[in-house]
Amino acid sequence: MTTFVDRVVLHMQAGDGGHGCVSIHREKFKPFGGPDGGNGGHGGSVSLVVDPQVTTLLDFHFRPHLKADNGKGGAGSNRDGANGHDLLIKVPNGTVVQTLDGTVLADLVGAGTTFEAARGGRGGRGNASLANARRKAPGFAELGEPGDRLDVVLELKSVADVGLVGFPSAGKSSLISVISAAKPKIADYPFTTLVPNLGVVRVDNHTFTVADVPGLIPGAATGKGLGLEFLRHVERCAVLVHVVDTATLEPGRDPLADIDTIEAELAEYGGLADRPRLVALNKVDVPDGQDLADIVRPDLQARGFRVFDVSAATREGLKELTYAMAELVDQARRAAPPAEPTRVVIRPKAVDDAGFTIEAQADGSFTVRGVRPERWVRQTNFDNDEAVGFLADRLARLGVEEKLAKAGANPGDLVRIGEREFDWQPTLYAGVDFIPGNRGTDVRLEEKSTRPAAAERLAARKARRQRPEDEPDPAPEPADDDEDGDGDEE
Repeated sequence: MTTFVDRVVLHMQAGDGGHGCVSIHREKFKPFGGPDGGNGGHGGSVSLVVDPQVTTLLDFHFRPHLKADNGKGGAGSNRDGANGHDLLIKVPNGTVVQTLDGTVLADLVGAGTTFEAARGGRGGRGNASLANARRKAPGFAELGEPGDRLDVVLELKSVADVGLVGFPSAGKSSLISVISAAKPKIADYPFTTLVPNLGVVRVDNHTFTVADVPGLIPGAATGKGLGLEFLRHVERCAVLVHVVDTATLEPGRDPLADIDTIEAELAEYGGLADRPRLVALNKVDVPDGQDLADIVRPDLQARGFRVFDVSAATREGLKELTYAMAELVDQARRAAPPAEPTRVVIRPKAVDDAGFTIEAQADGSFTVRGVRPERWVRQTNFDNDEAVGFLADRLARLGVEEKLAKAGANPGDLVRIGEREFDWQPTLYAGVDFIPGNRGTDVRLEEKSTRPAAAERLAARKARRQRPEDEPDPAPEPADDDEDGDGDEE
């Protein structure tokens, strides 16, 4: 049994960027070789490309998780890591890429059309790339940036010029099998067609495609039967053809009622009112079918329909029907605006655009949003004080601390940048020149110690070791010359 899938949910994960390397060149007789840590490779991206050979989304139904390769980490001796391989996913023509909430990201029509759905993460820079005139031998490197992770919905809408609509067993599959090379399944029971069948029809110098849409029944636009699953396949059709069974034996069925029912479902689905219609009264090779066609033809013509008596079995009336299809398709193509090449739009950044914004939250915290600050935070190794100091310098030069102060932030307030939270402590020396200390450390981040200095500890130790008998005698009091106590001095 043919399995057709035209709507799937994909879980995409682009590759993570490789970490930069921290390395110092070591060579005999060269004690100060300098930093030589290489950069990490970029992660692979996940892209969708239209392939005419793919006609269904069945493969993604069984394998919905897609992941690109990660970038390799850098190494010493200035060796950069390899980039991760991009993952190229082949999808059918007419695939619509949406978010889970229904926002359309891309409409992939035309062979070779490509859409990058998930971008790979940047590789981190090694300490060789981070060295400068002040920081000659950095003791840190940047981390690789994580790749994009998102869930998308792929929805297939067949790209056809003409759509055949009608009740089950109206003869749509038989009709498309005789006017094109398509070989759909044909049987004498309802809902034989479970998948849209596409056929290519050539009439003189005109070539167009015809889609056989599975049978519709009352309530199809609300999900009854197979209607809701396949009504989307008539959205792109320029012409709709009502295929009506004039030889049906079901009670309560007649061509006018069938067309009214299908039109009601198309109207409820929406977006198809402007498509021209044709009516094909099928199975006129049956005597009762020809009689019924003669009865309903005037009423259909009075409604403005072009009516054709056809028979898929004897091929009666098919030439006139295909010529009418070709005429309407040609009119639709002429009325369509000409395709324009993709234009490259350059939007310069505003003069006062700092590249980030600061939002004050109701709980008294502040959130910094911006591409560069968030990327810098993701690429910072917070176990390395020198890397944290380097981040503080970059944020200060960008103006984050200044804007936080203007926004009313006080020391100790909670600040969020990306997924990180900080207790904001404005540093006096952030963003200005300073002399780096030992590798992996930053003197500005060292907490002031309450331990006494070495000289103070030495003096206290000497004081504890001094014994009481070693203390000097107190100075003698001056002698009193008045020995007799009468107050007279001699």
